[in-house]
Parts: sequence; structure tokens; C-alpha cells
Amino acid sequence: MSGSTENEELPATQTGHKGVIHDWRRFKLESEDHDSIPPNKRELLRQMSNPKSRNEDKQEKVNRKMSMQEYEMIQEEDENCLRNYRKQCMQEMHERLSFGPTFDTVFELESGEAFLEVIEKEHCLTLVVVHIYDDGIKGCDALNNCLTCLAAEYPSVKFCRIRASATGAGERFSDDVLPTLLVYKAGELLGNFMCVTKHMNEEFFATDVENFLNEYGLLPEKEFAACPDEVENADVE
Repeated sequence: MSGSTENEELPATQTGHKGVIHDWRRFKLESEDHDSIPPNKRELLRQMSNPKSRNEDKQEKVNRKMSMQEYEMIQEEDENCLRNYRKQCMQEMHERLSFGPTFDTVFELESGEAFLEVIEKEHCLTLVVVHIYDDGIKGCDALNNCLTCLAAEYPSVKFCRIRASATGAGERFSDDVLPTLLVYKAGELLGNFMCVTKHMNEEFFATDVENFLNEYGLLPEKEFAACPDEVENADVE
């Protein structure tokens, strides 16, 4: 059959990368006159003869790289939000389930009734440390100062103090047994230390009182009680 080159059907082409290159070369050799090339071949030849410039490819890679950077930034922000959320959940869990209420000061008990109430009605998970003291007794002021420091480091422990004369049982707490430390939990007496300063050096500090109580296992782990920043980096599965 006769007919113009324009009406000829496009020969079957090879597939794949090498096939496209072979077709392009064949189109170029077959057609010396650009106008005689069929439109479909002409378009293919144009596309194959004018690939993207290196600058365009480079710009495309930059754009792709920027997109990846943006994705990584978003991912990092999500991880920070998740970490903060986990920290908040950990703190709430410790407060509500593990350690009950939290405190940050030493409470002054004004009467024997207040003394009994803090022992019997405090949260069952709360450790209560009561310092029975009196004015002018050696070691009492120093111990009060030490408990003030420990109250800040152990917020899950309720530190209290009461004058011996205010307990309603002053005869039991004479000067020779002061200062006295009593430790309770859920209404149960865990520790009864009379003249506690005898177990320490003449000059003692909060760490000495802390070590003394820890010898009897009467203080919680400081890292949980104080809720340190290490919790932020902890992995929660």
C-alpha cells in the first residue's frame, strides 16, 4: 500500500530504557526532514532530544531535600510533644496512684488533736514524719532546719513538727528524750527514735538525717519523690 509517511503507523517499539533510546535513534535516522515526521514521533523526538537540564535536575533534588528537612522538623516536633505528654502522664500517675498527695513544707501541729488527725486521716500511701521538739533543747532547732530541707526533696512525705507541751502527753516527752522523731504510715508506727541527735555528730545536716532514716528504709526513692528531669528522657513503651 502507498501513502505518505505521515499516515504510516508507528512501528512497534521496544520497551524499557534501552528500547526508548533505540527508537529515538531510529526516528532520527529515518527522518531527515523534520516536517515529514508524524506528530506522535515528533513529540517523542522532542521529549527525547530535550531532556531536563542539569540545573533543573539539581533544583528538583534541592526541593526534594527541603521537603525531607521539613518532614524531619515536623517529626521532631511530634516527638517533643509526645515526650512532654508522656512526662505529664508519668507525673499524674505518680501523684494519683503511687504516692498520693504531695507536700513541700514542714507543717506545725498546734494540738494533740491535730497530731492524731494527721496520723489517722492522712492518705494511706503517705509517709508522715513527726518531730516532737521544745524550745531550748539542744538539736531541736537544727533538726527543724534539716526537715525543712528534706521536705523540699521528698514532696511525697509529709513532715510535721509539734511542741512536746502541745501533744497533751508532755510527761512522755521530757527534755531528755527530745528531739524525738516518729514515723507513721496508714496509722501504723514505723519508727520511734527518741533523742535522735545521739545517733549523729554534734553538728549535723539534712544529709545526715536523710542517711539515718534511709538506714531503716523509711524514705522513698528520691528520684520518684522529687520527680527529676530524668523522667523526660525515659522511654515509655
